[in-house]
Amino acid sequence: MEKVKKSEQEWRQELTPEQYEVVRNKGTEAPFTSELNDVKDPGKFVCVACGQPLFDSGNKFDSGTGWPSFDRPMGDEAVETESDNSLLMRRTEVLCSRCDAHLGHVFDDGPAETTGQRYCINGCALEFKREDES
Repeated sequence: MEKVKKSEQEWRQELTPEQYEVVRNKGTEAPFTSELNDVKDPGKFVCVACGQPLFDSGNKFDSGTGWPSFDRPMGDEAVETESDNSLLMRRTEVLCSRCDAHLGHVFDDGPAETTGQRYCINGCALEFKREDES
């Protein structure tokens, strides 16, 4: 897969200020502010920056944290992870594998009956595509 490369000016023109802060500057949206928290329809969540499919709605669950949460990405190639030692914490950052957009973090406190993982993702880093729109 070829990486999407754009200038910071191009990213600023294509993204809202909040999206830019999150996906390009590794920011975090406020909890319980994303309309995607309540989405339960069949479909997929794609990267707001490049449109790559990232998460299936069938793998979404209510973690109670205030951010859309998933127990796994759509496939191993959809996201990349790297160590994040910012804010005096050790976490694992989740990035879009196609454009390197910061999506959120993955934790090992997800549903034990599935993967045990919780992909805690900023809603503003995603767009939802209903199954009939895909």
